[in-house]
Amino acid sequence: MRWRSPSEISFRVRQEVQNVALRLKPPALRGECAGASLFPDAEAIAKALRGTEYAARIMDLAQRILEHRFPLLGIEIETGPEIQWRRDYLLHRETAAVYFRRIPYLDVQRAGDHKTIWELNRHQHLVVLAQAYRLSGRAIFLAETARQLESWLEQNPYQRGINWTSALEVAIRSLSWMWVLHLSNDALDAPLKQRMMEGLYWHGYHLAANLSIYFSPNTHLLGEAIALHALGRFFHGTAGTEQWESTGASIVAQQMIQQVREDGSHIEQSSYYHVYALDMLLFHTILTKPGQSYTAKLVRMAEYLDALMGASRSLPFFGDDDGGRFFHPYGARNQFGRATLATCGAVLDRAEWIVDSNDFNEQAIWWLGPRNVRPCECKKQRASRLFPGAGMAVMASEGSQCIIDAGSFGPFRGGHSHADTLSIVARSGSEELLIDPGTYTYVGDPKWRDMFRGTAAHNTIRLQGLDQAEPAGAFGWRNPPQVTLQAWHSDEHQDYLDADCRYREFRHRRRVCFLKPQLLFILDEIEGDEIDAEQFWHTTGRIEMLTPGCFALTGGGTLVLALAGATVDLTEGGEFGWRSRAFGSKEPTPVIVSRRHGRQSLQFGATLAFSSPTCPSTLTLARVPNGIRVDLNGAAKVSVTFSQSSPPEIST
Repeated sequence: MRWRSPSEISFRVRQEVQNVALRLKPPALRGECAGASLFPDAEAIAKALRGTEYAARIMDLAQRILEHRFPLLGIEIETGPEIQWRRDYLLHRETAAVYFRRIPYLDVQRAGDHKTIWELNRHQHLVVLAQAYRLSGRAIFLAETARQLESWLEQNPYQRGINWTSALEVAIRSLSWMWVLHLSNDALDAPLKQRMMEGLYWHGYHLAANLSIYFSPNTHLLGEAIALHALGRFFHGTAGTEQWESTGASIVAQQMIQQVREDGSHIEQSSYYHVYALDMLLFHTILTKPGQSYTAKLVRMAEYLDALMGASRSLPFFGDDDGGRFFHPYGARNQFGRATLATCGAVLDRAEWIVDSNDFNEQAIWWLGPRNVRPCECKKQRASRLFPGAGMAVMASEGSQCIIDAGSFGPFRGGHSHADTLSIVARSGSEELLIDPGTYTYVGDPKWRDMFRGTAAHNTIRLQGLDQAEPAGAFGWRNPPQVTLQAWHSDEHQDYLDADCRYREFRHRRRVCFLKPQLLFILDEIEGDEIDAEQFWHTTGRIEMLTPGCFALTGGGTLVLALAGATVDLTEGGEFGWRSRAFGSKEPTPVIVSRRHGRQSLQFGATLAFSSPTCPSTLTLARVPNGIRVDLNGAAKVSVTFSQSSPPEIST
C-alpha cells in the first residue's frame, strides 16, 4: 500500500463520514424543482437533423435499444425483457444492492467485469432514445425510456450497489438524465420526472462527497467536476447545492493546468483519453465561457489531436482505450476524434476542423444548437511536428504519416500507459501500414490485459523476453524506463528523430529518418550484456513475403528488414498477433518478428516504403568510420548513414 499523507487521510475520513450520513439520511428535495435548462432548443436541433444520415443512424440505433440489444464498447449485449442493472451479462455474475463501499467491484470472480456493467448504467443509450423521440415524435421511444428509468430506480437504491461505486459513472449518468429531461420536453409522466429530479439531487450529493481528489486525479476527477458544475447550474437556487457549481468550476480550472501539458497533450499518454478529456473540457467551455489561458490550451489540445489523426482522420491508439465516450459512445472508436474536432472547430472558430457535416451533427449540434456550418473543402497541408511534453513525433508528407512514441510513461503509476516506448504507427492516406493493437480489456482477463499493453504487442524492441516495465496490477507499472529525446529535425525534405530508452541495464536507441514523401529508415541499436532482442512489426490484413526479409503490406506499403544475423518469423494470432478495434473485442492480425543475439551490442535495420516499389528490395547494414550505413537496394538504391551525433547523410 502506498504512503498516504495526513491531508489525504483527513480527506478520506471526511468522505466516509459524509457517505455514512448520506446513507443514514438521504437528502430530501423539498418542493417542486423544474431544473434549469443547460442545453440548446431541442426542437430546433431536431428540425435541422431530420432527413440527415446522422438522424437515420440514431433511429436504427434506437430500434436496437427498443429490442434490448445494447451496443456496448466492442460488443452487443441482449438483456431480455427485464434488465438486471447490476448484472454482468457476459460472465453471468451479479452483486447485491448493499452499501456501495462493500462491493468488490475490482474482483471479476465475485462482481463480474465492472466496465461492462457500468457502461450500460451510464444511460447514454437513454439519450439516444430521447433523441429518437425528438426526431420522430414516436411515443414508443419515450415509453421505453420511462420503463428503464423506473426499473433502474427500483434496483439501485441510493448509495447501494455496484452502480454507485465509481463517482465518474455517477457523473456521466447524471449528464444522461439531464439530457433525457431536456429532450423529453416535459412529456415524461410527472411522478417519474419528480423521481428523476430527486435522483439527480442524490447524484449531486454523492458526487460532492466522493470526488476522486486522491483516488483518480485524472479524467475521473475531471468528469466528476464537470458534472458537479453542471448539476450546480441545473439546481441553481435549490437548498444544499450552492457550492456544487463553484467547486466543480474550480476543480476543472485546476485540472486544465495539471492534466494538460503546454504542448496540448494529456498527461496519461493515451490518445483515446486525450479525446475523452478534450470532449469534457469543450463541454465545460460551452457552459462557462472560460478565460483566455484555458481557451488557448483547448486550441493546443485540438492541434495535437488533429496532428495525431492526420490525413486519414483516424485516431491511432497509443496507450489505453477504454471504449467509452463523454457523449454518444457509438460507432467506430478510431473515428470519435472527428466529432471532437468538429466541436473544436465550432467552439474555437477553426473552420478547417469541420470536414464533414455528419461530424458536426454527432456532437456539436446538440451542444451548440443549429449553426450555418459549411464543411471545409480546403486541402490541408500536413506538417511534421514534435510534441515535446508527450514525446510524440509526427512525421507527415503528402498523405504519408508516421507517429513515434518517444515519451515516458504517464504520471503516478502509469496506469493507462502501455510499454510501447519508441513504438511506431504508420499510415498511407487512409490505409494502415503499421498498427497499435489497442487495449481489449482492463480487469476481465489479466493475461490478455498484460499482453495487449506489453512491449511485444507494439512496433518496438523487446529485450530478454521482458516488458519495458514490470506490470503492477491492471493499472500500474513498476520500474518504468528512462526515455531521452536526443534530437529532432524537420524540413521540407526529411524528418529525423533520435531517442533512447533505458531499462533493465540495457539501452535501446532508435533513430528514424523519413525521406519525404515515401521512405522511412529505422535503425535500432541495443547495448548491454548477453542481449536477446526481438523487433516487432504489427500490421493488418494479409502480408505477402516477396523475398526473405521483404514484405508487401495490405495498405500498399513494403517493409524491408536487414537479415544478416537475424531470424525472421511471420505469424498471425498466437502469442503476439492480436488487435482490438474496440474494448471487449479482439481479432488475430499478422506480426513480423526479427530476432538477434549479441554479446554487448547489436543492430536492427528496417525500411518502410509507403507505396510499393516496382520490385522486391533488400536491406543491409554496414559499419563505416562515422557510424552505420543502411543500404536499400531495389528499384532504386538509397543509402542513409547514421552518425553518432549528427543528422543522417543521404545518398541515392
